[in-house]
Amino acid sequence: MTTDTGMRTARVTADGVTAEHTVLGTRLGELTIVRDGGLVTGLYYPHHWYKPSPASFGPRTSQGFADATRQLGEYLDGTRTQFDLPLGARGTAFQRRVWALIAEIPYGQTTTYGDLARRLGGDANARDVGGAVGRNPLSILVPCHRVVGSTGKLTGYAGGLARKRALLDLERTSSPGLW
Repeated sequence: MTTDTGMRTARVTADGVTAEHTVLGTRLGELTIVRDGGLVTGLYYPHHWYKPSPASFGPRTSQGFADATRQLGEYLDGTRTQFDLPLGARGTAFQRRVWALIAEIPYGQTTTYGDLARRLGGDANARDVGGAVGRNPLSILVPCHRVVGSTGKLTGYAGGLARKRALLDLERTSSPGLW
């Protein structure tokens, strides 16, 4: 179902929220930002793992994305260390718990999948955490690039290991005392 919002047509989801997206050209390649009802619900690379169908992103527009665009630009320029955007990641309860822990990893620091599993307690293991990390719909904003293997080795990243390395290098360069 669509609704006329004046100058553009927005997709209305089953829960009555409109989805729109924009595409930013960055030194990491194109980033697609998806917004539903004022919440940023997705940030995707072109060949992102587990990327939803682009049809679910709604129409493309540049309107309403100024804060996200500015904050991502500042982050990639090395002048921003955290984001202040309204986020609305959709996932299972377990995935949301993992993403909440990832969001707490300080800029310029890393943790391991095993450490996150231990913090979750219960039956969580590093493999389960890795699955949830891989399905993070808010790459960069929820900094899953800060999660590494138990030996510090870079493992899996929805945007590719070269981008993961670039993001970690950016943070290391911007925060030399943290590594």
